Amino acid sequence: MSADAGKRFPLGGDGRDGIAAKSGRLLGEMTLDSVAGGGASPDDVTASAETLLLQARFAREAGYSEVAANLTRAAEMTRIPDEDLLEIYESLRPGRSTYYQLLSLSQQVASRYGAEHTGAYIREAADAYRETGLLKMED
Repeated sequence: MSADAGKRFPLGGDGRDGIAAKSGRLLGEMTLDSVAGGGASPDDVTASAETLLLQARFAREAGYSEVAANLTRAAEMTRIPDEDLLEIYESLRPGRSTYYQLLSLSQQVASRYGAEHTGAYIREAADAYRETGLLKMED
């Protein structure tokens, strides 16, 4: 039996003591007053990879494969430092990267962070940008 076998959607409804934030702090330990009063760190209010993967499983089981794919990528991105995420975002803006720069970025993301789905998404973006003329012109 998996660790999440007893969990049901929505996760915040019941079983709050079994859902952990990125920091490891349990959802049941946090209240709106404690968060508003400064009693929470950014990682206390950030979803953990495990929670995102569980949500992805719920979405997949309900027939929402695209939502499941987004949540799976989000789980992978919890391993990527914020500074690197901002650089990736900037690279994906239209006209900011060449096709080969995006392909290189996709390989780096997949190998450095084990983010295979995110790397594949960047490759898809590179192909879509090439088809629609949104790439940076070669230097």
